[in-house]
Amino acid sequence: MPTIFTRIAKGEIPSYKVAENEDFYAFLDIAPLVKGHTLVIPKNVEDDYIFHLDDKTYLGLCAFAKKVAAAVQAAVPCKRVGVCVLGLEVPHTHIHLIPLQQESDVDFRREKLKLSPEEFQSIADSILAEYEKL
Repeated sequence: MPTIFTRIAKGEIPSYKVAENEDFYAFLDIAPLVKGHTLVIPKNVEDDYIFHLDDKTYLGLCAFAKKVAAAVQAAVPCKRVGVCVLGLEVPHTHIHLIPLQQESDVDFRREKLKLSPEEFQSIADSILAEYEKL
């Protein structure tokens, strides 16, 4: 059975897409730590552990995430974009890109933001516009 992230990448479940290419997909986390919190996934590999990926997929995912992070930083006011790979909550490799003002912005124990669909869409549109400029 496909993971929820595979279903999102295939368009079976709606998401706030911020970037996509043939092999990878990036979308806003629906339970964000901060505005602009983005998830980056491989589209065609469902392994739940990033270090199980073959080298081509791993390097491609990292390169794609780097470009998405540049778009996030251009679209969302922040000092930098933090990177976190946990992989325990969804059994599909994914990278968290988190706009940072301070290190505590990466505390996954804190209460998640509640944004309206309009806020999510506005953020996604801003990041996508920056991604398309790169």
